[in-house]
Amino acid sequence: MQPEVRERVLQAYKRIAEVDRPEVWITLRDENDVLAEAVALEEALAAGADLPLAGTLVAVKDNIDVAGLHTTAACPEFAYTPSASAVAIERLTSQGALILGKTNLDQFATGLVGTRSPYGAVRCAWNPTLVSGGSSSGSAVAVALGIADIGIGTDTAGSGRVPAAFHGIVGIKTSLGIVPNTGVVPACADYDCVTVLARDLAGATAAMKVMAGPTATDSRSRAWPADVRLAASPQPRVAVPRGEDLTSLSPAYRRAFEETIAGLADKGMSHAEVDISALLDAATLLYDGAIVAQRYSAVGEFLDTAPAGADPTVAAIVRSAAGPSAHRYVDDLDVLARAKTAARTLLSEFDGLLLPTTTEHPTIAAVQSDPMSINRRLGTFTNFCNLLDMAAVAVPGAPTADGTPFGVMVVVPAFEDQIAIDLAAQLSGIESPSLIDDGIEVLAVGAHLRGFPVHHQLTDRGARFSGEVTTTADYRLVDLHTTPPKPGLIRRAGDGAPISGELYRMSAAALGTFLAGLPSPMGLGPVELSDGRWVTGFCCAHDAAEAGTDITEFGGWRAYRAHAGTGLPPSVATRTASSPSTVPMT
Repeated sequence: MQPEVRERVLQAYKRIAEVDRPEVWITLRDENDVLAEAVALEEALAAGADLPLAGTLVAVKDNIDVAGLHTTAACPEFAYTPSASAVAIERLTSQGALILGKTNLDQFATGLVGTRSPYGAVRCAWNPTLVSGGSSSGSAVAVALGIADIGIGTDTAGSGRVPAAFHGIVGIKTSLGIVPNTGVVPACADYDCVTVLARDLAGATAAMKVMAGPTATDSRSRAWPADVRLAASPQPRVAVPRGEDLTSLSPAYRRAFEETIAGLADKGMSHAEVDISALLDAATLLYDGAIVAQRYSAVGEFLDTAPAGADPTVAAIVRSAAGPSAHRYVDDLDVLARAKTAARTLLSEFDGLLLPTTTEHPTIAAVQSDPMSINRRLGTFTNFCNLLDMAAVAVPGAPTADGTPFGVMVVVPAFEDQIAIDLAAQLSGIESPSLIDDGIEVLAVGAHLRGFPVHHQLTDRGARFSGEVTTTADYRLVDLHTTPPKPGLIRRAGDGAPISGELYRMSAAALGTFLAGLPSPMGLGPVELSDGRWVTGFCCAHDAAEAGTDITEFGGWRAYRAHAGTGLPPSVATRTASSPSTVPMT
């Protein structure tokens, strides 16, 4: 039995003592209890358990239930002890994650500053005079200080993204409902999202993949649709705001954002300016419109009892939310519906929208002297995302002139989450991790390979490249002499050779439209790979295969076409295929 998991736990608690940031935690679990779980986890791993998050240390925002630990939402009088964990947390622990404790937050997840808590203002990890960002403040700081591997937060107005920007870490906010909210204290029930904060995109994505998926216990939870896109364009194009849409940025953040944009071409991305004023206008409805009534619906009656631990700013916001009339609420929903359509139209020619995550990094003293307007300004670019059913991934951008963190977001329409992750990875100069396992594996061995004429038929449908593969030795490859040139892959058990190709994953709907558009003599059928998997490949009519030229000795279409481009006759030019038993091809 290896002690790696126990050692990681010991290091985390040593780090907690070193940094001496008690305001990060509302409930910190006893070290021995976590170590006991680490021992059990190591035993399970030694016995062969497959636990992809084994030993991942998690800090959980204290508006999310963890069985046996108080949930306070940063209000002592509100506290209760759940018997079951939130669905998202249960999914993490079932895959080997270990919970360190419950973290501080802006009370009832109402704020973007991290100072609105009777448990203390959560200070920035690298400069304690600055705000940490909220409301997922404690979870973000636990990650930034090197205590937790991931922090679990929530995001209604930007709470999973603003603290990520302040600390140079990653924050993923999925499309609404992708992660169930069962076991989460609501802020605005229709617009709340469980989020992940992590030091790197791969770790954040791995945790989000585990938490994603609908459940019967959350009527608002949603599954990935059948036509979900699984990859961004090979040469992505992003929208960026006009200069007049960026007036709220501090000078330092404005320069950092301009440097981020200037570096897009070097990262293989193009961009164009767009008018985002309609999105910014929609953002104001979260607090200035009748939508804020959802906050009163969540905890207003409790705060009407004037509990001693209520934060005065939070209480004022929530209690005032009882005022808007029903017809104003309906009017605002209509405005949001139209804004949602406008957002999709705006981004229809782009892979995503690149925005600064927030406007500035204020001091705690400044926020305490002006608790409303600074907080409002910090949400300028984040508030509209959930209102308009959009997803976002926050990552570091170009640093400010003095080297302090500056964050950007990739924002996309609902269910384009994988596209946002791909763009964020490209911005960060790393390989993109896969969030969505849905889809059907499709083998390309000819004209749909990268660099060949109809490859775009895959990428236009959001197909995701899974790697280079080979078939078993039971196949022969035939040049069909079509325009554009295409091969046929013929199954010939015991009389063939391995044929190289590329594997892609496509959504079911994308594969359906792809099949419907295939020209004669092409179709789809099963192909066996060298690792024993059976995947979907293209197929052709028997007569077309019999009339083709056998090019098996080249081992693949790419090698054959490279040889053909030399003008030299292939040694197999006179050999043709005969009597194919089945005819999968691409």
